Amino acid sequence: MTRLFERITGLFALWTVLGVGLAWFSPEVFLWVADGRFRPFGQPLISVMLGVIMLGMGITLSFDDFRRVLALPRQVMAGVALQFTVMPLAGFASAWAFGLKPGLAVGLILVSCCPGGTASNVISYLARANVALSVTMTMASTLVAIALTPVLTGWLAGVFIEIDRWNLFREMLAVVLVPVVAGVLMNRYLPKLTQKVTVVSPFISVLFVVLIVSGIIAKSKPLIELHAGVLLLAVFSLHACGFGLGYLLSRILRLHEASARTISIEVGMQNSGLGASLASSPAFARQFTNTMQAALAPVPAAISAVMHVLIGSLLASIWSRRQPE
Repeated sequence: MTRLFERITGLFALWTVLGVGLAWFSPEVFLWVADGRFRPFGQPLISVMLGVIMLGMGITLSFDDFRRVLALPRQVMAGVALQFTVMPLAGFASAWAFGLKPGLAVGLILVSCCPGGTASNVISYLARANVALSVTMTMASTLVAIALTPVLTGWLAGVFIEIDRWNLFREMLAVVLVPVVAGVLMNRYLPKLTQKVTVVSPFISVLFVVLIVSGIIAKSKPLIELHAGVLLLAVFSLHACGFGLGYLLSRILRLHEASARTISIEVGMQNSGLGASLASSPAFARQFTNTMQAALAPVPAAISAVMHVLIGSLLASIWSRRQPE
């Protein structure tokens, strides 16, 4: 059973593309995700799903994983620094260069300021990169993002609309920090339960990411059709810069080939589910004076989820053909 779930999880890119394709041609299949609420607490279903994804990440972590940051200080510091400089600046530059509408621009900048996504760990494995560094970077960038995502989004997206940074910070605490810490504590104090849950948690995380992205695509199809050309170019530009500069700057810093591949993947692949969840929240939408622009904000994150797995999978197929030197 464990091997079955691992194989299903390893096909993350395929499920994302299939889910988005189904959402595009049959939107009604996924509309319940975008519009749904978790009845016991009245929270948006997307936010609850993201919390479960972050909990799944947390239960895979132990206190030894945090110590590993100290064992790889140069690589981790370089990777996290590139994550929160290259991507936010590339997001702002793409939004400005392609003249995106305020909603799309803010959404693109928001996802560019998010941490690396867990799908990067799978791509790193396929690309013969440093998987331990990938996992460590994902963890480190996720925790750093709790503070940096609101700050960077407020600074860069503030050119287009006024961003409530404190509200964004509270959202990050609720959907990132609390579930991750809960997961780490479960791993530490409930090891038997955690061992059973970890068999299915990666599969559930993949399922929920696909549902979140597909739900936003389904709800936003008319808006995507209006802005498809420029939006696809802007999102591609964002991730191409992330992958390309992540690798190039890592090599300039004289990091090993395997580490350079890892940082390229970590920088280029964002936690698009987090970006979609934050952009879909009612509190974030209220910052827009125009409801049409508010509806556009989650769309770049949904497109990003497809774009980065496609680029990452292509790079993995190229890199997998030769062992790092």
